[in-house]
Amino acid sequence: MSYVDQSRGPSPAGIAAVIGVHAAVAALLVTGLTVTGVIPEVRTDWEVRDIPDTPPPLPPEPPADPVEAKPAQPTEPLVHVPQPKFELDTTAPTISSTESIFPPLPTPSPGLGTAVPTPAPQPSFTPVGAKPRNDPAAWFSDNDYRPAWIRKELTGLATFRLEVAANGRVTGCTVTASTGHGELDAATCRLVSKRARFEPARGGTGEAVAGSYTGSVLWRLPD
Repeated sequence: MSYVDQSRGPSPAGIAAVIGVHAAVAALLVTGLTVTGVIPEVRTDWEVRDIPDTPPPLPPEPPADPVEAKPAQPTEPLVHVPQPKFELDTTAPTISSTESIFPPLPTPSPGLGTAVPTPAPQPSFTPVGAKPRNDPAAWFSDNDYRPAWIRKELTGLATFRLEVAANGRVTGCTVTASTGHGELDAATCRLVSKRARFEPARGGTGEAVAGSYTGSVLWRLPD
């Protein structure tokens, strides 16, 4: 291992250089702070005048000539009509026509003087007569045979005609063929008018109308 001693004293040349730099800086400072020139003389003989705060009024202006108002002229809109690219033929075509001549109408010959009958309107619904709503066999029974009729041995066939209203109720009864016994004929109309129920008759348009019904009953002695 080796050791090198590097310490030594100040150099005279370095000290002289530092002193020269300081002297130059001091000279620059002294030169910069020096002011050269002449101070001008202050003037004190100025002329003083009072100026009023409010200026004097201006002379009046002459009246202006009246201007006559002119009505506004309407401005017409500018219409631009485009020019067609080609010319159109506006000549009307010629259509040839021929007068039509019709043959003369035939003169009607006198009729035979017979009026033609007007056809009757055909019904849209087939009319139907009144029909029983319940069983006609239930209109009579052996219990209707009275003991006095049995003792007299009253029998016979009674034919009757019933008048049926539009509501299906029996409004009248007529014996068209008698049994030969008034008691049996009267009992026939009394019982059938009380017990018979009907569907009313129907007219040409299907509405309920009054009708009739024809039937018969055989009176015989009960067993």
